[in-house]
Amino acid sequence: IPMNIVTAAELKRRGMAAIEEGLRRGPLHIVKRNQPTAVVISQADYARLARGKGTNLVQAQGMTVLEWLLKHPSVNTRSKADIDATLHRDRDDWS
Repeated sequence: IPMNIVTAAELKRRGMAAIEEGLRRGPLHIVKRNQPTAVVISQADYARLARGKGTNLVQAQGMTVLEWLLKHPSVNTRSKADIDATLHRDRDDWS
């Protein structure tokens, strides 16, 4: 089963729309510099996981996806054409 992924570049470009679209297909894996870096899950899945851990994860301190992305500045020097080609390939893999 292929992972449900969104690249950090697409996330920066499309924002919440990319997350909402991806979550319709289940947990959404965020890929940055061709490496899996985070997973976004629905609130319902998070609540189920929190109940299963026996701890109150809802109150745990953390970062939003946007805070995480802004904390990790881009160091990539890829061209726009290369990024667009990668996004096109990634989208083809989703179908």
